[in-house]
Amino acid sequence: MSKQVKLSALDLSVVIEGGDAATAIARTVDVAQYIEQLGYKRLWLAEHHNMEYIASSATSVLIGHVAGKTTHIRVGSGGVMLPNHAPLAIAEQFGTLETLYPGRIDLGLGRAPGTDQLTAMALRRNNPNTAYHFSSDIRELQTYFSNDNSGGRVRAFPGEGLNIPFWILGSSTDSAFLAAEMGLPYAFAAHFAPAQFRTAIALYKQHFKPSPQLDKPYVLACVNVIAADTDEEAHVLATSMYRMFLGIVTNTRRPLSPPVPSMDPYWSPEVEAAVRQMTACTFIGSDKTLAAQLSRFIEETGINELMTTSNIYDQGARLKSYRILKEVLS
Repeated sequence: MSKQVKLSALDLSVVIEGGDAATAIARTVDVAQYIEQLGYKRLWLAEHHNMEYIASSATSVLIGHVAGKTTHIRVGSGGVMLPNHAPLAIAEQFGTLETLYPGRIDLGLGRAPGTDQLTAMALRRNNPNTAYHFSSDIRELQTYFSNDNSGGRVRAFPGEGLNIPFWILGSSTDSAFLAAEMGLPYAFAAHFAPAQFRTAIALYKQHFKPSPQLDKPYVLACVNVIAADTDEEAHVLATSMYRMFLGIVTNTRRPLSPPVPSMDPYWSPEVEAAVRQMTACTFIGSDKTLAAQLSRFIEETGINELMTTSNIYDQGARLKSYRILKEVLS
C-alpha cells in the first residue's frame, strides 16, 4: 500500500437465514473480538428501525454490550440518528458509555431517520421537523459534554466534562459542508450511497475549519469488502450481499441468505443496474486483487481511514475476510 490508513469495521447485526436477533448480536460480538485481535481501530454499530432483519435499533445498548465483551477496540455509533433523539438523552447515554469504557467510545451522528417516514414519526412523536435542527442539536450535545456547562440549568450526568469524539456521518454533500464548518471528522457511507462520495470529500477538505477536536480534515470511507482465498470464491460469497441489496431495491427484505452460484436467476437488468449503482464502492476478491483495487482507491481519494462492512453469510468466511483485508492493508 502506498499510504497507510487505519482500518475499522461497521456492523448492523444483520439476521441471517435460520438465525434471529440473538444470533445476530452474537455474530457481532464475535466479529468485534476477532478484529480487536487483528488490530482494527474501531467497530461501529448503526441505528436502524422497523427493519425485521437488523438487530441494531437500540444502538447505545448494543455499543455497551460489545464494549463489555472486548478490551481495547473503540466502539461507537455509525451512527446515532440524532433527529430521532433528544440531545440530552444521547449525552446521558454516551456519557454513561464513556464512564464505563473510558477512551473507547465514538459518537457518530447522522441526520437521516434510519427508517421509513411513518416510523420516524413514531420515534419523534409530534416533532417531525427535527432533521432541520441537526446542526443546532449537535451544538447542544457538545454543550452537555463541555465543562463550560457547569453553570447551566440543564446538565448531563454522566457526560459533563467527558471527551467523546464526535463524527459527522454523511451520504451527500450537505453533511460535508456541516462537518467542515464544525471542524469534525467526516465518515461517508460509500457502502450504499457512493454517488456523491468524491464530491463530498473534496468539499469537506476545501471548506474545513479547525476546531478544538480536530486541526485538519479527517475522512473515513465506509465500503463493502468481501475477501477470500480466490476471486471466484469471493464473488460467490458476495451473492449474499447482493441479494440483501436486491431486497432493499425491490422492498422484499429477507434475512441474509446463503451464497448462490450466480445472481442471474435473481435479478432483472434494471434491478441489477440499481444494485450495482448502490454498491459501486465494493471490493471483492483475493488478497492480490484487493491489494490492487484498494491501493488505487486509497490513492485516488486520499482517505485517512477505511471502514469495511462485510455481509457474508458464513461466520467463518466472514472472519477470514476481515483477516485477509487486514493482511492486505498491513
